[in-house]
Parts: sequence; structure tokens; C-alpha cells
Amino acid sequence: MAMASIRPRAVRALGTQLSRLVLPRYTFVAVRHYGVAPPLPANTILDPLTGELTTPPDIQPSRLEIVKNENPKSLPDPKSLVFGHTFTDHMLTIPWSSKSGWGQPKIQPYGPFSLQPSATVLHYAQTLFEGMKAYRDQNGKVTLFRPDMNMKRMNTSAQRLALPTFNGDALLELIKTLVKIDRHWIPQLPGYSLYVRPTMMGTQAALGVSAPNEALLFVICSPVGPYYAGGFKPVALHASTEWVRAFPGGTGGFKLGANYAPGVVPQLEVAKQGFAQNLWLHGPEHYLTEVGTMNLFVVFRKPDGTIELTTPPLDGMILPGVTRDSVVTLARGHASKSLPLTGLPEKFEINERAVTMPEVKAAAENGSLVEMFGAGTAAIICPVNKIGYLGEDVPVPTGDDDAGLGPVARVMLNEISGRQLGTIPSDWSVIVSEE
Repeated sequence: MAMASIRPRAVRALGTQLSRLVLPRYTFVAVRHYGVAPPLPANTILDPLTGELTTPPDIQPSRLEIVKNENPKSLPDPKSLVFGHTFTDHMLTIPWSSKSGWGQPKIQPYGPFSLQPSATVLHYAQTLFEGMKAYRDQNGKVTLFRPDMNMKRMNTSAQRLALPTFNGDALLELIKTLVKIDRHWIPQLPGYSLYVRPTMMGTQAALGVSAPNEALLFVICSPVGPYYAGGFKPVALHASTEWVRAFPGGTGGFKLGANYAPGVVPQLEVAKQGFAQNLWLHGPEHYLTEVGTMNLFVVFRKPDGTIELTTPPLDGMILPGVTRDSVVTLARGHASKSLPLTGLPEKFEINERAVTMPEVKAAAENGSLVEMFGAGTAAIICPVNKIGYLGEDVPVPTGDDDAGLGPVARVMLNEISGRQLGTIPSDWSVIVSEE
């Protein structure tokens, strides 16, 4: 095999460690060149004829093909909806391969697609997903809530699984088109929305643990009702010392399919004991991490009367939830007085810090525990009224009404839902359609 020279410009752009890149009929030797170029984009290759760097195509909305469903389903009775059981008439699919990059996007009738039995997703759990919601107001305007954050997190998850990354704005444009087509599926009733589920999986038809050379990105939509159809109700948690959700250096900070299946058995076990969810602890100190599949917030009252809202820091074990970020952002705005929120006291602070279960128990005993709540896309805010810990029940204060929402939780629910539904103007609400 002959050695081919590389143009100086290609070498300067390469800027990578000494490596041997083998391409058909050519072998290129690249020498590391310090301080010249940033890291190469994923899947970058050298053109075997010119020696120039090339990158396979990214997602291209202009290539979108739309095949309308000729047999649309009848819309269900909104009151009969069960989360994740009903799906709209259409879905979006975009194939990817390491050779040709992202293929043609296609909106097509919702339905099954085929996979080889040897597809890597079936053997090595090479799959990730996102969850976001679209809302339709009484005038027909359809919006998505902070979808840019979902696109960023999806790319982060893809990198962790060695799946292909993509232009988030391009995928979002396609998702908007899909939602616009099926917007009539969103019930125009308070608390109802369209749950949008972007998913990516490795589809290479070969066994062996490695980065797949083929993948599929698809998006499906499901109309959903209020998470608390019968009204808000505080939940009881089991502080789990038997099970571990995540650990340092693991995948707890990414939205991967593999993170969810192992939580089913612990959930079934605590349900037998009368608890709604696991409160996941970590380490011998029993640090709080998450509650079920939600992020966690704890509110304390300091000796000087200051209300402190706390949440575990994003240390790699905590999923960076969109609702979590919304709560933290709103709280920081109030604490800094740049965005005062009605209902929160002036003496208020927000801290992303480690909190242990012994600290929560001590606060419950001395009266400095104000409230605790979970935060996530499905429920938005979920109040807690009790924690089972080491054989004891630790009571958690709740609100006076049936909802059980404490003073901070209630404000956050109103502020976030107001922005989702458009009653509070916000750039977090991204318009899909005005009709």
C-alpha cells in the first residue's frame, strides 16, 4: 500500500494525536500539531483523493418527506387517556450511517418498523430518549416548553453512548412540523398536552460491543391528561438503602433507556410497603439524589428565618432535568430580586448542594424542614408528605389544602405551568403554530 502525502492545510486542520488512519487504497499518518485547531467534529474523515477533511451530512430539514396517514384514527375521549398508551397519526424517522451521515427525514403514518434480530439496541441497550410537551391554548396556538434544552441533553446522551450527534435546531424544526401536523390531537382542556418522545437507537445488525455504524432517530407523540387526574396528592417515599440508582462515573446524568429498567423492581418492592416512589440515596452518608424518575428539592428554614431551597448538584449522578433547571432559574431570579415571585419571602436563597437524609431527619425533628417536592416533565411538581428511613417514618410538612403543596412548591407550579400554557409570557414557550 502506497503512502499518500497530505496537504499542509489538512495537517494543520487535523490537530490530533499521532495516529494511522486507514482508508481504501491509502494510509495517512497525521502528526499532532499543538495549539492550532480545536477537536475534530464527530465522524470526521479524510477524503481519500484530496486529503481534505470532510464531515457526513447533518440532519437536513429541507429534505423532509411527508407521507400523510390516509386512515387517521378517531380522537379519543380526553378523560379516557392513560399516559403513554395512545399515539397520534404520524411519526418522524431519520436514519443514520457512519458512511453517509444523516439520511432523509420522513414524517409518515405511525406504525411499526423492522429491526434485525442482531440490532445492537436489542443486545446492548444502545438507546436514549427525551420527553417534552406541546400545549394548545383556547385560541389554537401550539407551543413547546424549552425544547432547546431537550435537544442539548439528547446530544449529550448520544455522545455518552457513542451514538451520532446532530444539529439540535434542525431536529427541532422537524419536530415542530410533526407537532403542527398532529396538533388537533392536543385536547384544549386545562392540564392536557401532547407528550413528544424523541428517541435514538443503534441499529447495526451485528453482535459485539462497539460504537454502532447505523442508527435510527425517531419521534412519536402521545396526547396526555393531567398527571394528577384526581387532583394533587402528596406522596410517601422510601429512602432506599437497599438499591442504588447511580454512582460516580456512571450514566445517572444521562437520559438512557438502560437507566430506567433497573428501577422497576425497586419500585414494585416499595409499593408493597405502601410507598409511592424510591428516594434514591448514595454513599454511607446517605446523600439524596433523585426521587423515582424526578429531580428533588428540599426546603429548609434557617435560624434567621431565611427560606433555603436546596437541590442536589449536577455531579454526574443527577439527570439535568428541564423542570429542575426551570425551578432553579426562577428561584435564582427571586433570590437576586431580578424576578420577584409573588408568594415567596424576601429572605430567600437557592443552593445546589449536597443534602443527606440525616440532615432532613434532624430538620423534621427540630421544625426547620419546610417541605420537599419532586420536579419533572410529567408531574411538573410533586409534593412529599412522608419518608420511610431505616425503619422509621420521617414526616414532611405539606400545605393545608388537599393538594399538599407547600409555599415554595405552589409558587413554582404556578410559575412553570403559567409559562407552559402561555398565561405568563416567556421565551421558554416556543411557538409551533398560531392556529
